[in-house]
Amino acid sequence: MHLVQVAQHADDLDRAADFYTVLLGAPPTARFDPPGLVFFDLEGTRLMLDRAAPSSLIYLRVENVHEAVDRLAGVTDVVVPPHQILTHEDDRLGPAGHEEWQAFVRDTEGNTIALVAFPRR
Repeated sequence: MHLVQVAQHADDLDRAADFYTVLLGAPPTARFDPPGLVFFDLEGTRLMLDRAAPSSLIYLRVENVHEAVDRLAGVTDVVVPPHQILTHEDDRLGPAGHEEWQAFVRDTEGNTIALVAFPRR
């Protein structure tokens, strides 16, 4: 089974598309308005910004949590700054021998997004 799509609420599609373009480092892949949808490609999984969708808490993998938060400076609120969650001794929840770092930010639509990185220990 493979995750195909995640829907995230967005009141203002232009503002949300700008935010996610900065966060993801890539522009939207499609827009349909009406009905009010913007799509981004997350390595084969679609992120759909939708005026009618409920808010979701999504966790996005980034190379470096600190750099991702810095890139969003002035664009978003940091809810929880970058911090180490754990070190993966095996590969049950992440790559063995790597740390897991997370930060939580708020997008322009009020949704909380987690940023996750797995630097080698």
